[in-house]
Amino acid sequence: MTALNELGHVHFLGMAGVGVSAVARLMQAAGVAISGTDAKDLPVLEEFRSAGAAVRVGYAAENIASVEEEIGSEVSTIIASSIAAAGNPEYDEAVRRGMTVLHRSEGLAATMAGKRAVAVAGTHGKTTTSSMTTVLLEKAGLSPTFAVGATVSGLGVNAAAGEGAWFVAEADESDGSLLNYAPEVAIITNVEADHLDHHGTAEAVHQVFIDFTRRITEGGQLILCADDAGARRLLADVREELVQRSISVVTYGFAEDADLRITDHSEMLAGGVGQHLRVEAFGVPADVRLTAPGRHNACNAMAALAVGLRAGLEPEVCADALEHFQGASRRFDFRGEAGGVRVYDDYAHHPTEVAAVLQAARSTAVGKVHAIFQPHLFSRTQLFAEEFAQALRAADDVAVLDIYPAREEPIPGVSAVLISAPLFSGESAPTGALLSRRGAVEHVAAAAESGDIILTLGAGDVTALGSEVTAALQDQSR
Repeated sequence: MTALNELGHVHFLGMAGVGVSAVARLMQAAGVAISGTDAKDLPVLEEFRSAGAAVRVGYAAENIASVEEEIGSEVSTIIASSIAAAGNPEYDEAVRRGMTVLHRSEGLAATMAGKRAVAVAGTHGKTTTSSMTTVLLEKAGLSPTFAVGATVSGLGVNAAAGEGAWFVAEADESDGSLLNYAPEVAIITNVEADHLDHHGTAEAVHQVFIDFTRRITEGGQLILCADDAGARRLLADVREELVQRSISVVTYGFAEDADLRITDHSEMLAGGVGQHLRVEAFGVPADVRLTAPGRHNACNAMAALAVGLRAGLEPEVCADALEHFQGASRRFDFRGEAGGVRVYDDYAHHPTEVAAVLQAARSTAVGKVHAIFQPHLFSRTQLFAEEFAQALRAADDVAVLDIYPAREEPIPGVSAVLISAPLFSGESAPTGALLSRRGAVEHVAAAAESGDIILTLGAGDVTALGSEVTAALQDQSR
């Protein structure tokens, strides 16, 4: 692992991105001289400028020399996002000059040195679980350092340097970069096939999580969900190795054999959002109240509680601290209300996530649940079209958008029709259609009535439609 004092001046590529900006914030707080470039002049760049960083907008090979001229010294290290890789002119210039080039995760690993690291991994739930864990430790007075893949509501940032011993970080399996961390505590929320454009097979995804458990430091702890079949299979595969390395295991969930077991669970209905949990923590009872709805968030809270116990906190203290969790951006994120209709946005982009979010919405809606769903990636749509259709049937009404391509080129024969065709056919099909963005906004606004919930779902730019839906509802209620 590269030490911070060995990096020299660090230049970040993709500086405005949620992952890279987190590393930049932590390094700047640690006294590392930084600069950076991003394709767009987003608000976070102004924060770095105000703190004295040299910032460039738009990638160009000459930016590195320009930054060096501005700061009066050489740039020593490049830290890049997964997107700003080979082919990016600044990345290629750094390679040509023989500079040290690190992936974002390697930079984050360098900031963990000397801390008791908690790395939160899993196919779904990483951001919420790492946010919950951060808030729990913060409200319990332990002042953690953290780096999360979204703005943590109540804390206002995606990363900050705390004064305490603990460091909470989201660990991404999508590109295998979670293997750059060596945590004391590893959380695995679930193990499912996803990101097969990178990993190739479901078995390869399973293997990367096995390899991740081997990164836990000796005497550390593995925390994983007892309700998830993939996590259970993983534990069976690695348990003997964990015992040999004195790594303890804590399981959580609704399962009868979970160490942290949810024994009772009730959603707040009739317009409220949240839930109450009765928990047995190794036989010690505790009551937990969450503002986040859904069984999946109940489980995420148990993972956070497990970290609190590892940190020496009493179950009641952990429960009280969890009440302060207000959510993470784009995770059942409230966007507005008009005419008695509430609008939420969620990052859900895998069938399991879509099903969980719709279940949470169903538990809190007085009336119907409407969804605007934007498929993310051609490859994911091709692999999971039927599963998406099945998950979306939990809504009463669905507007399906065209695929958000992100980093991918189109795949012949793959379109959103692969989801919409099975979704709207047969018995118990929801109302709705495959629509344009504007058509989707108009459709859900016209269909929704007081007491209903509207969700925008997906990892692409569907998030921007939340404000448009709210505005359309306001126009109708005037």
